[in-house]
Amino acid sequence: MERKTQKTRPRRETESVSIQWFPGHMTRTLRVMEKEIRTMDGVVQLLDARIPRSSLNPELVRITREKPRLYLLNKADLADPEITARWIAYFKGNGNGCLALDSRQKAKIPQVKNAIEAELTELLARRASRGAAGARRMIMVVGIPNVGKSTFINSFAGSAHTKTADRPGVTRGKQWVTVGNYDLLDMPGVLWKKFGSQEVAGNLAFIGSIRDEVLDREELAAALLGEIQRMYPEKLRERYHVSEEELSQTPYALLETIGRKRGCLIAGGEVDAGRIATMLVNEFRSAKLGRISLERPEDL
Repeated sequence: MERKTQKTRPRRETESVSIQWFPGHMTRTLRVMEKEIRTMDGVVQLLDARIPRSSLNPELVRITREKPRLYLLNKADLADPEITARWIAYFKGNGNGCLALDSRQKAKIPQVKNAIEAELTELLARRASRGAAGARRMIMVVGIPNVGKSTFINSFAGSAHTKTADRPGVTRGKQWVTVGNYDLLDMPGVLWKKFGSQEVAGNLAFIGSIRDEVLDREELAAALLGEIQRMYPEKLRERYHVSEEELSQTPYALLETIGRKRGCLIAGGEVDAGRIATMLVNEFRSAKLGRISLERPEDL
């Protein structure tokens, strides 16, 4: 069967698209969270270490604001370690517990448990004074889609308890997981109902928290390429062997240049725009371009 191809097409550099994605199950999830949070002792909120600000959903902050909270900067193995260290300092400087981790690895789970206990210090002291020191810890685990909540819970538990996949929307309903003296409530990933910033929406699209099917692949890749050009040009030089002159091109022109260098061509020598766009986004998400962080705390 002949593969459908897509040629590159001229773009205005000021062109942008409004990204919105809020499936119905997310509305239901917010209602469940608002009910269940009343019985929770604390909250573990996972953020993507590459975009901590953009993955800090204000809807989740609002619902969980009265409970002790631990922030986990997940997928830290994909992020710039120097920038991640600055984010940890930022969150701790604002009085929040914060750790960086790769949720697939179990080695850091003891640190996570210690950090949860630290956030619950006052609650546990009150319970001990009432003779209830052994009471179970009720912890809600929240985050945006595709941030790695289910993978984290499986590592925390030491075995597979929840479904995982490298795409948003796999967890659709609440799931309870009992681990030692912890009862973890895994909630589906939730975005906010309407993005106040298209920069935030774009960052969420870059990491795969918005379904790729609702996005223009070429536009997404060019926008991501523009960010990497600005922040990590050396990684583009190393990965795609582009010159300084080529690096100074507009993102769409540079995307076409990379497509030619990679041999992503169709009949007539045209660049297969869809193919090169998909490749670039996938290589960013898998850290083949190197460890990249798209946000810095000093930019807040």
